[in-house]
Amino acid sequence: MQVPLLDLKAQYTRIKKDVLAAIGEVLDSQMCIGGPMVKELEEKVAAISNCKHAVGVSSGTDAILNSLMSLGIGSGDEVITTPFTFFATTGCIARVCAKPVFVDIDPKTYNINPELIEQAITEKTKAIMPVHLYGQMADMDPIMEIAAKHNLYVIEDAAQSISSTYKGKKAGSVGSCGCFSFFPSKNLGGIGDGGMIVTNDDKIYHMLFIMRNHGSEPKYYHKFVGGNFRLDPIQAAALLVKLPYLEDWSQGRRDNAEYYNKKFSGTSVGIPYIDPNCVTIYNQYVIRVPKRDEVFKKLKEQDIGCEIYYPVPMHLQECFSYLGYKEGDFPEAERAANEVMALPIYPELTDKMKDYVIEAVLESLK
Repeated sequence: MQVPLLDLKAQYTRIKKDVLAAIGEVLDSQMCIGGPMVKELEEKVAAISNCKHAVGVSSGTDAILNSLMSLGIGSGDEVITTPFTFFATTGCIARVCAKPVFVDIDPKTYNINPELIEQAITEKTKAIMPVHLYGQMADMDPIMEIAAKHNLYVIEDAAQSISSTYKGKKAGSVGSCGCFSFFPSKNLGGIGDGGMIVTNDDKIYHMLFIMRNHGSEPKYYHKFVGGNFRLDPIQAAALLVKLPYLEDWSQGRRDNAEYYNKKFSGTSVGIPYIDPNCVTIYNQYVIRVPKRDEVFKKLKEQDIGCEIYYPVPMHLQECFSYLGYKEGDFPEAERAANEVMALPIYPELTDKMKDYVIEAVLESLK
């Protein structure tokens, strides 16, 4: 049996007619930049995130980049974040010429450990960037308390966590702003790159809005140097079709996770820990196993899609060697990088497919 890590064709079959009609509407209008569909998507994503504002952008990466630029973070500034994340988190900090400052993760949730943040703050610190990894929000209350104490911005990297909650608060609504990705593999994925920034701060929204269009206000007048971060209306059209399904798709992932959890109970498989304060969307279902690389290889040999998120922590990436970190500096992040792997979790999985995955994992551990 073949079980892919993600089967977007199965999702597309259900919505194909509506997606093609929505794209056709954009093409018929020939409004190929901005327009009503981008505005409608912004309003609806802001609403489901319990935020006043949303700004559609060209990718999740550009959502982070625009946020940093709009908050005036740049050369000489420091941003505290996690080393256990996708490259864009750290890459964007470096791109604005700020310094990434890492603190280790909570070994259970894989999110940044709030207890370690304050000791990393210096007079150059301007922001904290927690990452809501795998669909579960970070422990935000202590992070916000620290930020308030030291007058710091909080940028939520919520690329994997749209509609997740922490103590009833939606991802993106807690910090200064929150960044979403519409990369096709996300719970709400486009048909190419796309992203969005949400905020409840009117001034931050204003900057995000003008900075996505080269910092222009009014047109051809530039007080700031922004970027070309606009969301494509064709992406907005497809996402508007998908948005009403988001909660059902996320619940399907939670149901599949519960199925896995029961079958792995009592085995050597470390199942995901979900904080009782959180509702996750399981953008990934990540297990922890001994001899991970051997298990990974055996699953691949049986046509089971799996992935390692992420095999090299940011502090050990060659391009960040100038920061001076070394192996052993963040032991929990390094241990996670050597032990975690993701299994198929998309809502279209059948019980037969899940059983095949479970059997293969358990057999590989013998």
